[in-house]
Amino acid sequence: MIEGVDPEIDAGRFPIKRIIGDAVQVEADVFGDGHDHVICYLQFRHEDDSLQQRVRMEPLGNDRWRASLQVSKIGRYFYTIVGSVNHFGTWRSDLLKRLEVGQDVCLELQTGGLLVEQAARRAEGKDAIQLNEWAHILRTECDSEDAKVVALDPILAEVMEQYADTSLETKYERELSIVVDRERGRFSSWYELFPRSCSPVAGKHGTFRDVEDRLPYISRLGFDVLYLPPIHPIGESFRKGKNNSVTAEPGDVGSPWAIGSEIGGHTAIHPELGTLEDFQHLVAAAKKSGLEIALDIAFQCSPDHPWVKEHPKWFRKRADGSIQYAENPPKKYQDIYPLDFESEDWGALWDGLKRVFTFWIEQGVRIFRVDNPHTKAFPFWEWVIGEIKREHRDVLFLAEAFTRPRVMERLAKLGFSQSYTYFTWRNTKQALTEYLEQLVGTEVGEYFRPNFWPNTPDILPEPLQIGARPAFMSQLVLAATLATSYGIYGPAFELQENTPAKVGGEEYLYSEKYELKHWDLDNPKSLAPFIESVNNARRENAALQASHALVFHPTDNPYLICYSKKSVDEANTVLVVVNIDSFHVQSGWVDLDLDKLGLDSREPYQLHDQLTDTRYLWQGPRNYIELSPLKIPAHVFRVLRRVRSEKDFDYYL
Repeated sequence: MIEGVDPEIDAGRFPIKRIIGDAVQVEADVFGDGHDHVICYLQFRHEDDSLQQRVRMEPLGNDRWRASLQVSKIGRYFYTIVGSVNHFGTWRSDLLKRLEVGQDVCLELQTGGLLVEQAARRAEGKDAIQLNEWAHILRTECDSEDAKVVALDPILAEVMEQYADTSLETKYERELSIVVDRERGRFSSWYELFPRSCSPVAGKHGTFRDVEDRLPYISRLGFDVLYLPPIHPIGESFRKGKNNSVTAEPGDVGSPWAIGSEIGGHTAIHPELGTLEDFQHLVAAAKKSGLEIALDIAFQCSPDHPWVKEHPKWFRKRADGSIQYAENPPKKYQDIYPLDFESEDWGALWDGLKRVFTFWIEQGVRIFRVDNPHTKAFPFWEWVIGEIKREHRDVLFLAEAFTRPRVMERLAKLGFSQSYTYFTWRNTKQALTEYLEQLVGTEVGEYFRPNFWPNTPDILPEPLQIGARPAFMSQLVLAATLATSYGIYGPAFELQENTPAKVGGEEYLYSEKYELKHWDLDNPKSLAPFIESVNNARRENAALQASHALVFHPTDNPYLICYSKKSVDEANTVLVVVNIDSFHVQSGWVDLDLDKLGLDSREPYQLHDQLTDTRYLWQGPRNYIELSPLKIPAHVFRVLRRVRSEKDFDYYL
């Protein structure tokens, strides 16, 4: 019987996710009737391989078994559990019990010889010869000490396992799967900017060449993904003006998400940004700077998009025959036409949308941020992501889906590599703790990879509006240390842009979505140095590149949140404390779980703050913290254990 296989998502309907090099731990309940021993294996293969590999599972007690496999290639792995009654193991165990009480075991040794003879018939070459020799000793010399030595020889047990009768095996009813991505699928630092706002001259439309000039700055801050909103031609019909005005004034540039004009659609480039060759040059230049370009994919059209005339069936009609524009009542978005995934021409629509992805992949893009995927058909995403990853296994997809939890989780199951989250609205210690424990400590963590954003062009959350600089700093630290992937909408973030369009709203006043902006990156109030220090800590501490060992530690102050992380090899431990009150100095006591930190309560330990390069000496679980929002409202400590050298002096490792 094989039951309780873990991990297994929705009875094997969906894969789990891992990163190349990960060890995947699999458990199962495996048992049989009666008292016979059982033996079971984790069986697996990569999609490129025809031969199965096996790892013997080890008992955990109470019929629970465990084994691990290491995923060494990107792509898809398949795994299952196989098991059988271990007749030789049962015989050997019973033999030991009889020997311990001094019983005559001659007949039992002869019975063992029969089992070995059967295995010899399944073996070949030298192994078959050796098994027959052992069987002969057990059958004909059962009264000798030699027979007992052979029976208990661990080498005999190994060879018998190698030639077990597989016809009697039970295989688990399902073959489960693992999608393995490259490292950036788990650990990435995103920086979003509008290329049209990168001109050094105020009021002038920026170009891809201007973005190239910005690359050293972004790289210096420590980001590795540069995310660009849509770079396509923008429609003229019903173009939005500044501050989302329904009437555009002369010179208004419109929203990049109103995609398409007579120039072209989703595979065309806005002419003021440059040419396709300029974009290819940007992709190459970014790579040289240690950055990848992530491109926004928004499957919607302006009324001027070529698809409107070429494929009218791809759009839904209203009662008067006009095309249905986007709405979120009472809001109306006349500059955007949604695509109709219930169209009778859905097959051609799907193929057309896939060609958008493949076109940009051909230009060197390997990361896509997908706009509002929850408003498109689930089966389409499962199909198109599966198709693309079969051809281009290194491609990653980020779901911009601020929607209901089950919907976000379903998109992750269907293939999205990462997802935006509710982090932006989790602003208390309790809310953050509960949310992270759900993301990391439940089955959700097997397939859902969070990407934390303190702000986006669409979202200016209340804490940033009222908390100003301290709130930006604390939110940055929380996003960058709680999640292994995070991003900021810059330069609005480092310059602490925090004026809402209206009280109680989350839209920016003079939003960059509707106009050109000119950012003074040399402004002395910029958070750029602080951002750089946070990203340096992320790169230099493997603990911040994994979330498997996230632990929250109690504090006696609700405005102080404390948590720790460990690297996979447990060689690196980071402890973070954040003051989430943007207005007051907060102090209190933290109670550390020293066992989780790998520390001895009898030994002092040193904490090296990665943000300020200061060091503290602590001992025991209970220690005092004080953080001022007017300075740096957080500690990001590397935990250093005391060791003693051969020369008999202490130092910290």
